[in-house]
Amino acid sequence: MHPADMQDRDGAPLVIAAIHDLFPWLRHLFADSAYAGDKLLNMLTKFGNWTIEIVRRMADTIGFEVLPRRWVVERSLAWLNRNRRLAKDFEGTIASAKAWLYLASVQLLISRLRKNAVFAKRSVEFLNETRA
Repeated sequence: MHPADMQDRDGAPLVIAAIHDLFPWLRHLFADSAYAGDKLLNMLTKFGNWTIEIVRRMADTIGFEVLPRRWVVERSLAWLNRNRRLAKDFEGTIASAKAWLYLASVQLLISRLRKNAVFAKRSVEFLNETRA
């Protein structure tokens, strides 16, 4: 995360520097056309052989178009924004906003794990019934 008064294009190098240590296996990034340019490419060369793919709209497109890989980000943000606290920017500090984002992510993961556990339990019960 970076301050709201900073353009995403200018804040991207800060975010990449922060995630480099957290996700050392990361090698390829997807970004929209706002991140095109040398600034981000130069930042990536500091971390080894990282690549970036700029996802662009077709020049002749009118209206809405689903862009490759972009939908993943949009869907993830939509899931997180289901939490009322994240629907608006209420936080006074970046640390507080980050903490609520982590809590929403944990809540989403726990919900998915619970659903998968219930599904797995039902599958095992079904298999045991069919074998009997």
